[in-house]
Amino acid sequence: MRLFDRLPPSRLLLLVALALAIRPTLAADEPARPGAAHFEDQVRPLLARYCKECHGAEKPKGKFQVDLLTADFSDRANRQRWETLARRIEAREMPPEAKPRPSEEESQALCEWIARQTRAADDRRQKTEGRVALRRLNRVEYENTIRDLLAIDAELEDFLPPDSPANGFDNNSEAQHVSSFLMERYLDAANAALDLAIANLPQPKLLKLRLSCKEERLVKHNEERVNRLLDDGVVFFSSSPWQALTLAQFYPPDRGRYRFRISAYGFQSSTRPVPFCLEAGPMLMGTKNHLVGYFDAPPDRAAVIEIVDHLEARGTIRILPYGLAPSQVVHKIGADAYDGPGLAIESIDVEGPLHDQWPPESHRRIFGDLVQAPAPTSNRPERVEVVSEDPEDDGERILHEFVRRAFRRPVTNEDVKPFTALVKARLAEKSTFEQAVRVGLAAVLVSPQFLYLREGPGKLDDFALASRLSYFLWSTMPDDELYRAAERRELAQPEALHRQVERMLASPKAEVFVRNFVGQWLGLRDIDFTEPSHILYPEFDHLLKVSMVRECELFFAELLKNDLSLANFVASDFTMLNGRLAKHYAIEGVEGWEFRKCSLPPESHRGGVLTMAGVLKVTANGTTTSPVTRGAWVLEKILGTPPPRPPANVPALDPDIRGATTIREQLAKHREIPTCAACHAQIDPPGFALESFDVIGGRRDHYRTTGFGEEVILAGRRMPYLKGPPVDAAGVLADGRQFAGIDEFKQLLLRHKDRLARSLAEKLMTYATGAAPGAGDETEIAAIVDRVREKNYGLRSLIHEIVSSRLFRDK
Repeated sequence: MRLFDRLPPSRLLLLVALALAIRPTLAADEPARPGAAHFEDQVRPLLARYCKECHGAEKPKGKFQVDLLTADFSDRANRQRWETLARRIEAREMPPEAKPRPSEEESQALCEWIARQTRAADDRRQKTEGRVALRRLNRVEYENTIRDLLAIDAELEDFLPPDSPANGFDNNSEAQHVSSFLMERYLDAANAALDLAIANLPQPKLLKLRLSCKEERLVKHNEERVNRLLDDGVVFFSSSPWQALTLAQFYPPDRGRYRFRISAYGFQSSTRPVPFCLEAGPMLMGTKNHLVGYFDAPPDRAAVIEIVDHLEARGTIRILPYGLAPSQVVHKIGADAYDGPGLAIESIDVEGPLHDQWPPESHRRIFGDLVQAPAPTSNRPERVEVVSEDPEDDGERILHEFVRRAFRRPVTNEDVKPFTALVKARLAEKSTFEQAVRVGLAAVLVSPQFLYLREGPGKLDDFALASRLSYFLWSTMPDDELYRAAERRELAQPEALHRQVERMLASPKAEVFVRNFVGQWLGLRDIDFTEPSHILYPEFDHLLKVSMVRECELFFAELLKNDLSLANFVASDFTMLNGRLAKHYAIEGVEGWEFRKCSLPPESHRGGVLTMAGVLKVTANGTTTSPVTRGAWVLEKILGTPPPRPPANVPALDPDIRGATTIREQLAKHREIPTCAACHAQIDPPGFALESFDVIGGRRDHYRTTGFGEEVILAGRRMPYLKGPPVDAAGVLADGRQFAGIDEFKQLLLRHKDRLARSLAEKLMTYATGAAPGAGDETEIAAIVDRVREKNYGLRSLIHEIVSSRLFRDK
């Protein structure tokens, strides 16, 4: 400890964490890889005969050099090159038809050898290391775990850099790296979390306020005539952003959870509810606010809409009605004479910060009932700190319990010793008891035992299995019930494991699984990556964007809840709609923000995720659609057969947004390039099937353009875009099957439900375990598909099969 005594506490914790995080390296003297002799005698001559002319050492085509291939399939880069080669040969893409080609027997023998070597490498690695590399908590998992460990409302994601995805997901062990910068950020996040958890001040005063909108500056001093005063409140007639109601009367001095009760109704709205958007935050330029949600004010009768949300100190809320008239329209008529719909708000009741006890649960989880004594500072004379009559014993007891919960398993004195040593060292330096304990707690929160899921090779023990299950379905640490099941060694029993999965899927915590998995699987996290052109798509708005994402999430949740067939992801006769999305899909009878399960008329050509607006938006840019982008999305996300990367020397298509040529015409010329034709025969047809849907997922028969086309008039208004060439959504699959549009294309996909099930099983397994299934796992994945087929391909059944499989229960 003498060296540690000379180090500043923050640097000490950082060095300890980095030292513990260093992973053991493999021995340098490894035995020769199996298959090396066959490679030299049979494979290398075959590659030299058929591949080396184009892929030799000098300027290899596609930057693929066969001389780099070796018999060492444990080398990840080498293995990926072999797998690429096998795919191209199996698809008959290589060698080109104009070049000498191996016989069918030679091609088959080569692909079988690659598959055997891949499986053998997987088997060797799993026996010594396990299938999944050491896996770190990603940003979402870290924040959720801190929240549940300390019982705090904390936004910690911004402390950490974004997670890099691999194999489609950001919890994948292959992409997780550690640096000194990252450890510094973890330390900052840990200290911020402890600041929130430990109560050093008296309980904040509970505020109970009833606020009148008539007293808000926006209402009292508004120069535009867009609001009408009533005896019982104020009517807001405009949805223009600058007319949003910010509660300037309410800027609380303390952070915490606040309850808002908004008494509101739709004014002059006939039988339709009036949706409104609610945001919370500091509401200052350059600051970050968050969306609380959209809500419905019922027509012509007041209802109380109650929400509880977390606010930082000096935060407030903002209310903006949705779908009402622009401010200029209302002002021109005058609010008193305006006969259109509005949002009437009678009152807003606020209560908070809400605390069931003081010190709060977060403080008690660390210090229990230890007393606090005055510890004033110059700016906080009322400040207190926890004190102890037996600091070393109390510190050791606190750390032992904290380490057990943080490490998510039983711990020994040896596990706790490094952290209690830090506490004792700080006590010896005359630090206060609370400050010394904080050093130990912070060290735990940057320890690899906390940041990583510790899993030994072979079958997982009950505690490792509990953590894997909890981070799969909840993205956080096991709760007490799951931990107790692990203590009783119940999770090895299939019936007990099944019960836990059912319990966890029924919990509100499972919402994070739906949001995280669907957001990454379907690419919905990129919903803000592009902003649709306001000229070509003036109808796009924030509520539509939020509704797009929510439809996909609720649809997945509906299939999961009722164990419906995963074939619904391709074609279904229902979806989840609210009023905004129903309008976008031209479906009658749905109003307001609230989502509900709705039948889809055949003429809507909807059903399944392929035709959901959210998916169609993230597979397009802000102005045009590309069959290449959408086709590659279908191959990767739905069929599990991602296309190879395009050759580096082939330029990308530059879509003609003025409408002189269609994308189909451009792709026809592109396919004249020999190196592009084979891949585009696979990629383009699924993309053509989706051409009947525009950039924001609207159904279309013609393209929208800005240069060449007919004028468009809607509801008596001239649109800023023109009607372009007609859309052709027909296509021919690589195997010769034809389709006339999206409906026929879906039916072709449904003929291969096993293929759909296999793709989704692989993606769920990747997300659940942090590693994609390898070639050696094909038998296990096939067995999962066989069992799910017997259960009508139910999504909930698939989750159970994933969890009960060897791939999930073994490292």
